[in-house]
Amino acid sequence: MDDPPAWIAEFTVRPRDFAAHLDAVVASGRSPVPVSALVRHLTHRAPLPPRPTVLTFDDGFADLPGPTAEALAARALPATAYLTTGAITPGLTSLLPPAPMMTLKQAGLLGAYGVEVGAHTVTHPQLDTLRAPALHRELYDSKRALEDVLGHAVAHLAYPHGYNSGAVRRAAARAGYSSAVAVRHALSSDRDETYRIARLIVRRTHTVADVASWMAGEAAEGERGRVAPFPDSLPTLGWRLYRGARARVRGPEFAG
Repeated sequence: MDDPPAWIAEFTVRPRDFAAHLDAVVASGRSPVPVSALVRHLTHRAPLPPRPTVLTFDDGFADLPGPTAEALAARALPATAYLTTGAITPGLTSLLPPAPMMTLKQAGLLGAYGVEVGAHTVTHPQLDTLRAPALHRELYDSKRALEDVLGHAVAHLAYPHGYNSGAVRRAAARAGYSSAVAVRHALSSDRDETYRIARLIVRRTHTVADVASWMAGEAAEGERGRVAPFPDSLPTLGWRLYRGARARVRGPEFAG
């Protein structure tokens, strides 16, 4: 969007910049694949094309089944979209602040553009602060809602804002997911963890040169260039403890 809501503006790319970023992916010679292909490689060592990369989109904003999917398809770039079902289903609610959203029924349109669909919970909470029953509902109900409209299994999950823990990862496996992506602000690798796949966040300030650096397997300017897997840092563990204590007082909070 050119003029996004303030709360999501940092993570929103202008249409002309998005087109330039996609052109940089094409020019890099990378082979984009959906996350399911990466997961088959991580779990069963299924072959991948040379120099693979994965493009993912979270939440389910209104542009996704329109100009975003069209821009991907025009360049023959497959991708994976993780949808927050409470935000896109009429009559339901989520913790996401107001923004133009797609609808659950439109999820079925994405496959025609080469975009596979994964789940992104019902309400977009900080999953690692939830008690077990609420965690199960977030994981299971979103999966079931998407499967009902798509008519096939939904096997992949994205943790809202990447927040996860060992308990959350085990719950994702029990709910029937075969993979889950986090954030980690790092490059993934063929040794990455299936239920904590690393991703990089594209921000409004990222340039074509930054995307080109990522496609070269390097850090963008000002970034550390870590490669997953690696253990959680002490600040990450401390932040999780703090958020968990706060959630016990305030209740579930938006992951963002």
